[in-house]
Amino acid sequence: MAHLVEVAFRGNRKEFFLWDYPDPPPVKAAIIVDADRGEDLGYVHSLGDLAQKRNGGCSHGCGTSAPERKALRLANHRDRQSAADLDRQNEDARKKAMERVRASGLAMKVSDAEWQWDKKKLTFYFTAEKRVDFRNLVRDLASLFRTRIELKQIGVRDEARRPDGIGRCGRQYCSASWLPELRPVNLGVARDQRLSLNPAQISGACGRLMCCLRYEHEFYVQSRKRFPKEGKVVTTARGEEKVLLIDIFRERLTLRTAEGETRVVMLNDYKRELAALSGEIPPETEDTNGSSEEIESIEGLEISEELVMSAENEVIVFDADAEETQAKSDRDEGSSRRRRGRRGGRRGRGTDQGQG
Repeated sequence: MAHLVEVAFRGNRKEFFLWDYPDPPPVKAAIIVDADRGEDLGYVHSLGDLAQKRNGGCSHGCGTSAPERKALRLANHRDRQSAADLDRQNEDARKKAMERVRASGLAMKVSDAEWQWDKKKLTFYFTAEKRVDFRNLVRDLASLFRTRIELKQIGVRDEARRPDGIGRCGRQYCSASWLPELRPVNLGVARDQRLSLNPAQISGACGRLMCCLRYEHEFYVQSRKRFPKEGKVVTTARGEEKVLLIDIFRERLTLRTAEGETRVVMLNDYKRELAALSGEIPPETEDTNGSSEEIESIEGLEISEELVMSAENEVIVFDADAEETQAKSDRDEGSSRRRRGRRGGRRGRGTDQGQG
């Protein structure tokens, strides 16, 4: 059974190959693989389940079918030495190509050059703001290096990923270490997270917004759906109030009345106020055996809403349509029971008489 192997090449370029041997190669081992019209040298990046997972959900694999190319063999000392010599020649090739670009007057920047291990192909990676007609440049470079030339236009994010580096967090670039696909990041992501819009603080080495801004964006979007929008005027138990600020981590919001009075209310309390005004649930009242401050202290112990509303905490709940005091309610309830008893007795007697 062939093993699926993910192989990394120069510039954090990764591809998948099949290893037709019983034992898989060790991770980070140098291997010779079947390349475009020849052979190339790369290093094993992942194997087994990890390679299957990355092949199924990344930009360089997509996992729709097994790769057609194969990994041929492990690289020996001479193969690795040849690859090290090519690494030194890559920079010379880039400089010569840049000289030809300036001579041709093309608006492009050659950021990297990569020789194939067998020297049958030389690939140049460049960036440009607009489309560039480089057909004459390709012919010029082919006559200079006497090999097959390929030019690939990349974005600024890919340009930063190829040489690799350390980000603002002090760790290796995500795009170079593990991020398989570079997705666009817009300024709305930073706004949703209430980050500083200073480009110097939220931009990476590529000059674009950092890729990591997308990691927690979905959490912020889903959390804010539970709160009213900032600036919205809502009707609470104190009348109309304006939402000044929301805190999704502490689950609270700051409200201000028309008179300028400001208060901070928990999200659950705010929802209970709205529900009480709409008549969805009965409004809460003060405990007869304790003050409202005691109930607030119980909530401070992170007791769930269901426990606070239970009889265990001795919180009395009144009907939403009640207009009388508790004492009068008790008297009316007692008299209604007596009336119901008398009516029941009459119905019973009437039924007995009818049956007789």
